[in-house]
Amino acid sequence: MIKAWSFSKPPCPNCGDLAVPYPLSTNDNCGDSRYKVYCNNNKLEFLSATGNYYKILKVDPCNNKLVLQPPLILKETCYSSDVVDGGFLLEQDLPFNISTHNTVMLLNCSENILLSPLNCSSNSICRVFEDKVEEGKGCFGKLCCHYLKDSAMNSHKIRVRVGGCTAYTSLVDWNPDSPPDSWNYGIELQWLPALI
Repeated sequence: MIKAWSFSKPPCPNCGDLAVPYPLSTNDNCGDSRYKVYCNNNKLEFLSATGNYYKILKVDPCNNKLVLQPPLILKETCYSSDVVDGGFLLEQDLPFNISTHNTVMLLNCSENILLSPLNCSSNSICRVFEDKVEEGKGCFGKLCCHYLKDSAMNSHKIRVRVGGCTAYTSLVDWNPDSPPDSWNYGIELQWLPALI
């Protein structure tokens, strides 16, 4: 069997502890340049449309997926570190999108959010996050909601802003019965298979 990349450029070398499977590309000599990721100081990172780098925690080449570390919620505030840029945004012409395995928590929201179909009730998991997770303590008692990112939603952004919701985090494959210390924090992206 001939490997697909034999017709093109080879896979890129590892970045720190992470393999960089084809088609991901850290430089012009390997991978497919449409699938650009960055190796900065032995950390594999993804560059958003707003110019923010997000650390890649895991790459799953069999399922064309990678998981990014969500932005920090600044200590003793309820602001995500990328709030000034409007949150997480993907270039729409790149072969990546936000997968449907993400449960997103929006924190410190204005009351306008109550007009949305999101779960903003007292049993939303964001209430557990505020109460039980250190990073969420600055958001305690503020309006929050959660939702499962589905295909009917915009698959290229998680939006936060002053005057809306100022912070967010995301869980991959969240199970409602799982305790907070077992939650898998991340923003899972999937990529379209590379065409040879």
